Amino acid sequence: MELEQLFPLESQPALDVVVTTVPSDSHTWNLVFLQLLLLEQGHDVVNLGPCVPNTTLIEYCIDNRPDLVVVSSVNGHGFPDGMRLIAELRAQPLLSALPVVIGGKLGIRAEENVQYVEHLIEGGFDAVFEDGGGLRAFTSFVESLPVSVG
Repeated sequence: MELEQLFPLESQPALDVVVTTVPSDSHTWNLVFLQLLLLEQGHDVVNLGPCVPNTTLIEYCIDNRPDLVVVSSVNGHGFPDGMRLIAELRAQPLLSALPVVIGGKLGIRAEENVQYVEHLIEGGFDAVFEDGGGLRAFTSFVESLPVSVG
């Protein structure tokens, strides 16, 4: 099956998307993959790289007002680091409505993922995409977002 069949390019307006990791996650391949996927969908993407301090992401978002923040984790610390990140981000009035999602390896025990998902949503993430859950749900979420004007 061709990539275009899985993730069709549509003529929707481009989103300004930021991809990042949690502060403890030094992996880059996941960020590059997400960046390329989102670029393939026609979006504008800024990749902040690995081990991004929460304050760096928050300052970037305040200064640049992206349409979406995508947080990826592959080291198993996605849940605790994600909870700290979203609390700090949502405490900023200018970012209270900014769509923010997290995905990847949320913890080290797979059986706890359901709890992780629930807590991350309650904490302020707009969506959570579990490791191995496929990309269709993620791309559908991205396609559902409105593009901000200005």
